[in-house]
Amino acid sequence: MSINSALLAGVSGLTANAAALAAISQNIANVNTVGYKRTAGEFSTVINSQSQGAGYSAGGVLATARHFTSQNGQLQRTTSNTDLGIAGQGFFVVTERPENLQVTDSRLFTRAGAFSVDNLGYLKNTAGLYLQGWPVDAEGNIATDPSDLNRLRTINVGSVGGTAEATTRIQLNANIKSSQLISAEATDAAAVPPGVNAYDPATNSMAMWNAETGDGVKPDFELTIPVSDSKGGQRTVAISFLKSTVPNQWYAEIRAIPASDVVTGAGLSNGQIRSGLVAFTQDGRLDADAMAALGADALFEDVTNATLSFGSSSSGAPGAGEVTWAPELGIDSQDLAFDLTAATGGLTQYDSGSVVQAVLTNGTAFGNLSEVKIDDTGFVTAIFDNGVTRQIAQIALATFPSPDSLTQTSGNAYRVSQGSGTYNLKAAGSGGAGLIGASQLEASTVDLSAEFTGLITTQRAYSASSKIITTADEMLAELISIKR
Repeated sequence: MSINSALLAGVSGLTANAAALAAISQNIANVNTVGYKRTAGEFSTVINSQSQGAGYSAGGVLATARHFTSQNGQLQRTTSNTDLGIAGQGFFVVTERPENLQVTDSRLFTRAGAFSVDNLGYLKNTAGLYLQGWPVDAEGNIATDPSDLNRLRTINVGSVGGTAEATTRIQLNANIKSSQLISAEATDAAAVPPGVNAYDPATNSMAMWNAETGDGVKPDFELTIPVSDSKGGQRTVAISFLKSTVPNQWYAEIRAIPASDVVTGAGLSNGQIRSGLVAFTQDGRLDADAMAALGADALFEDVTNATLSFGSSSSGAPGAGEVTWAPELGIDSQDLAFDLTAATGGLTQYDSGSVVQAVLTNGTAFGNLSEVKIDDTGFVTAIFDNGVTRQIAQIALATFPSPDSLTQTSGNAYRVSQGSGTYNLKAAGSGGAGLIGASQLEASTVDLSAEFTGLITTQRAYSASSKIITTADEMLAELISIKR
């Protein structure tokens, strides 16, 4: 009967508009939810099969929810370094627990990037979901895979301990005075035979100098260099100079302070690491050709490859002319490369006061974690108070062929569905994945003006559907009242 079908159509209108009202209510309630994607109720007509000559039977309306998951919200600036937003396509990969993940544990996907560091050091968002990424190994490499979620690990910034870097390079900018008076020890060293107080790196050296007792030879000039060892400990290396009787030539010794920091082989004593002659050109620059001509008598035969080598504390007794770190220090082997001919200075001999302009080294002492930064490609970097930086992990972004078909879950997250297609894991900024914005959060895509307008139209549609029911009821009442 057509009136009955009209009644049922009115009921379907009430049901459909109630569902639309629920979607609008969900949107309005989440207007301030980070990364929320609006949902809309969409209607489709229901048509009943019609029999010719039997009148028309109303089918009504069917409401379905449409999720605008692929619609991106605006990024808004925050004050937290661990707040993350995605400018473009992609989802953060998150898990419900941080540790001991099994293959059967679910992985979820979200755009809600309000992450903070929990009590165990993991990055967790406000829904209690933990951020996943590719870890950086000890060599600084990252093993990525676009389809293997098991390669991902929960990112932990609390487990990053302190760090140190051993000194490997030293640049000297220093001048030694060309008009320095020649000492009695240098004069005796040039005499034939050598005088009683002749300078000798083995028996009467600058490393033996003691101001209180007068032992050894007082250097004409000495500079000290701070050196960081493999554990971040601070060591000191000194270079002493004594002018010789040969023009533009100086005796030089490199030693450790204190001498107990090193164990030396035959030919070295009192903490000596190396000794020899340093030669300069007539215009005051280091003379590489003269140094090469001196051969084994030079401090460094090849000034372009001036390197000191220290054996590790566990190396055992050093050979002749070799040096190791003292066993009680327990530190690793180390090579120090000297830059003595820098274009901005280097080691010079001008007729001005002996002075050190600068000693530049690349090593650092032990440092504690001071800050965590995340760049736009998703690299999580630990910054230490000694200036060292270390990459911890790279955040993975998941993209889908049909993100609007993902299944919603609590916590503003999504699961893979049959309609969404399989995920592809990508680094931010590659393969269509968006860039990551640190200290930014994605705003909800809800437009209040549109939702309030939808409230009005939904209310009117609901009222109109109720009028269908009341009108059909009145018509049925009239039909029943025919027989009285």
